[in-house]
This record gives sequence, C-alpha cells and structure tokens, in this order.
Amino acid sequence: MSRSRITVKIGSNVLSRPDGSLDVTRMSAIVDQVADLRAAGYDIILVSSGSISSGRSMVKPSRRLGSVDQRQLFSAVGHVRLIQCYYGLFRDKGIAIGQVLTTKEAFSTRQHYLNQRNCMEVMLEEGILPIVNENDTVSVTELMFTDNDELSGLVASMMGCSKLVILSNVDGVLAGDEVVPLVRPGEDISSYVQNVRSGFGRGGMMTKTAIARKVAEEGIEVIIANGKRENILTDTLLRPGSQPCTRFVPSEDNISDVKKWIAHSEGFAKGEIRVNEGAAAALRGDKVVSVLPVGIVDVIGEFSRDDLVRVADSSGALIGVGKASCGSDAAREAMGKKGRRPVVHYDYLFIE
Repeated sequence: MSRSRITVKIGSNVLSRPDGSLDVTRMSAIVDQVADLRAAGYDIILVSSGSISSGRSMVKPSRRLGSVDQRQLFSAVGHVRLIQCYYGLFRDKGIAIGQVLTTKEAFSTRQHYLNQRNCMEVMLEEGILPIVNENDTVSVTELMFTDNDELSGLVASMMGCSKLVILSNVDGVLAGDEVVPLVRPGEDISSYVQNVRSGFGRGGMMTKTAIARKVAEEGIEVIIANGKRENILTDTLLRPGSQPCTRFVPSEDNISDVKKWIAHSEGFAKGEIRVNEGAAAALRGDKVVSVLPVGIVDVIGEFSRDDLVRVADSSGALIGVGKASCGSDAAREAMGKKGRRPVVHYDYLFIE
C-alpha cells in the first residue's frame, strides 16, 4: 500500500522561546509526533523556520548591520543550531534526516523544479526525512519567498502531497473568538482575516490563507493549527475533530503536475500577454481554452519560447500564468490574426 505524503510547515513562533532561542522541548514534542505519523504510514516532509530567530539569540553583532547582512549572518549561524537539534532528536527515534536548502529562484525553471523534486523523491524512497528551509544566506529581497508558508505550498504541490499542515501560534482562522473549522472552495473569509504578524515570523494570517486557498485549489487539503498545543499533529491527522484547527477543503478538479508548477510561478513571468474582452471571458469561463493570437491585443516585455508569461485582460487584471509556445516577437507578429497556433496552450495555462 502506498504511503500518503504530508508537508508540515513549522513556524518560527512555534520553535522559538521569547528570547528567540530554540524551544528544544517543543521541537522534541513535534519530532515525537512525526515519528508516530511515520509509523502510522505517512511520509513527512518538514518545512522548518527558526534559523534566523535562533541565530539572532546566539550572535551579538559588533556593529550595526543592514537588514540583508543581519538575515545572512543570523541564518548562517542559526541554521547550524537548528539542524543540529533536529539531527539529534530524530536520531534518537532511529530516523535519518536530510537537509534541503532552496531559493525561490530554484523554482523558476522547470528543470530546476524537477531536480529538487527528484532529490526529495530519492530521500523519501530511502526512508530519509527531508527538512526544507529557504537558503537565507543567499536569498535577498526580490529573490525571497514571502515566507515559509509560500515555500511549504510549493513543496506540498511539487511532491504530490495529500495534505499541507501549517503550524502557527494560533488555532486557525478566527472569526472573532471562534475558530473557523472549515473553508470551502470559493468561500469568502476576507472579512475576518487580518494581516497581523507576531513574534519572529515574516508572514501573517493573510499570507497563510492566500497560500492555503491556492494549494487547496490544486486538490491538497490544508490545515492551519496551533503548533504550541500538545499532540497537535497526531490529533489533527489521526483523530480529526479532537483539536481546534481550520481545514481548507481541497478542490476536486484534477490539475496536472506542470500546471501545479505554473500555479506558483507568477513571480517568474518574463512578460505579459493581454487579451480582448471576448478572450478574457472565454479564459475565465467553464471551458478549457488556449490563448489564441486572434484574441491578443498587446504583448508586453521580451520573452522566449517556454518562458512563463502572465495572461491578463486589456486593463492588466491577471487572468492566469502560462508557458509561452513562442517568443515575444513571434507573438507580436501573430497578434490579432486568425488560424494561428496558440501562444499559450491550455495544457500549460493555469487560471488564477
């Protein structure tokens, strides 16, 4: 019987004490639960924050550092401590771990994407637990993930996981004082989602819900829960309903592996194709359609065949992201003409 895969993202606020140092007791409790889940038949991929906050508690710079310098220094020092703790705790459970440091740029091309996936596939096949984190020593400003919530969504999608669990320091999405237990596809929860960031993390609930929605649209169940609660992982996954959390119901639509990659890759688009009102309506409709030259009204930027491009309506509002079947010059030459091949084929087009 095949083992179900789950990505678990652990936030900085879960792993850090008030002074920023690692909460080894909490880490140990999470490791215990991961071991129990593996014994229950799950393959687990951890996306773990905590290196920067840990490094900040260990190093006192001799001079005032800029934000990028601080990020690089604290992550370089803190990640050693973080992975050392994980290594010792998992070793005591008889579980080997592997470290995967990545950057947003490493997801920008299909080949890099597949290389990362293959690496983790081999690790899982050999019973090794991947621990993933952004390589903060080389990621700077425009190349950074929004936070590890975004990274965890990419990993869950890339690895074909059935669930993504985001462990934060809150019980889930709150409506006043009540936890929203279920969010269905298309349900509007914007009225009670506030973009409040606390503690040591970069993200907030608005980021988490945006990522959760996108991942759920790809057919992956997303759970936001409180990582500070005892047995939260095992209870949430093995005894549903026993602890408060918010579950995002996955879409029943089947999305290809290529479209899953494209869905998370808008930030890597090299150009933009704008279409007229009729084409925009067709693309946003229920039927699967390609971006045909006859409906294109503008081609913005320079791109080559197989580059990712944004597809927008005439006002610039995003419709989707796709892989171009030709370069920008060829797209301009074909613009508005009938009987030409698609500039973006529907097999390589993700509608937002």
